[in-house]
Amino acid sequence: MRELTYAQAINEALLQNMERDERVFLMGEDIGKYGGIFQVTAGLLDRFGPQRVMDTPISEAGFVGAAVGAAMTGMRPVVEIMFIDFTTVCMDMIVNQMAKIHYMFGGRGKVPMVLRTNIGAGRGAAAQHSQSFHAFFVHIPGLMVVTPSSPYDAKGLLTTAIQDDNPVIFVEHKKLYATKGPVPEEFYTIPFGRAELKRKGRHITVVATHEMVNRTLRVAEELARQGVELEVIDPRTLRPLDQETILDSVKKTGRLIVADEGPVTCGIHAEIAALVAEQAVEYLQAPILRVGSPDTPVPFSPPLEQIYIPDEEDIRDAVERLRAYL
Repeated sequence: MRELTYAQAINEALLQNMERDERVFLMGEDIGKYGGIFQVTAGLLDRFGPQRVMDTPISEAGFVGAAVGAAMTGMRPVVEIMFIDFTTVCMDMIVNQMAKIHYMFGGRGKVPMVLRTNIGAGRGAAAQHSQSFHAFFVHIPGLMVVTPSSPYDAKGLLTTAIQDDNPVIFVEHKKLYATKGPVPEEFYTIPFGRAELKRKGRHITVVATHEMVNRTLRVAEELARQGVELEVIDPRTLRPLDQETILDSVKKTGRLIVADEGPVTCGIHAEIAALVAEQAVEYLQAPILRVGSPDTPVPFSPPLEQIYIPDEEDIRDAVERLRAYL
């Protein structure tokens, strides 16, 4: 099978959905001629024209609000917010409008729109362009939250998001845009709420998201040579969350690590840990451990930024703590 980068896979999903459905259109800053800050929309302006690929002013609240209105009238907008940090200037439109309208109108109004954005530190972009607070949106009823970790998942999950009648926050990762992987040329979808078992194991379950999936798989490969087998699960969507797959794995291994690049405090780590504590505590043979970012702004200093980012060493340290319970 041919290989595409994560960015190319998202681009292809947008192109195929725009070809199949004239209601799908794009809005965002520099997404037209420039092709988006990470070139995800490159070439789409030439293919579909300015009526369907709209460069917007620097006014997130304005164009996200416009997308909510367009979705309510039957269109299927896909909005790009350059960095998740910038969603903070359009929270009213996301939290009070995009997420709520279906409920406030008794189900008679729909908001079939997708808000694409990204997380992740490591590019020296400092504290206002590097945050990973995707868990915030999991906390908001009415939103679906998608977190693809591979080019294959990125294409299939984005198509599902565009076809869904509910509002979706589609959270990409900056460090993944250039990674390559096999992606089918045909149109396909991946259901929401269905995790992927990335690696089978019998000693410790690791639930990992985004780039933490790849970091965990590298650690799992190393540890397998030492006789420690990690079972690695990628939830792929955080809302809805595939609780069954996570619980079944913990019931088998008796041990759990949750690895996500967001800050640990009130992160998705805590939600998954609470799920297991509530529904599978009798199977646990060790404390649940969390791997994530510290509770500080992302440093601009490159050495400090590297310390800030949770990586393979942090995962190894967590596994080492649990080896005492094997």
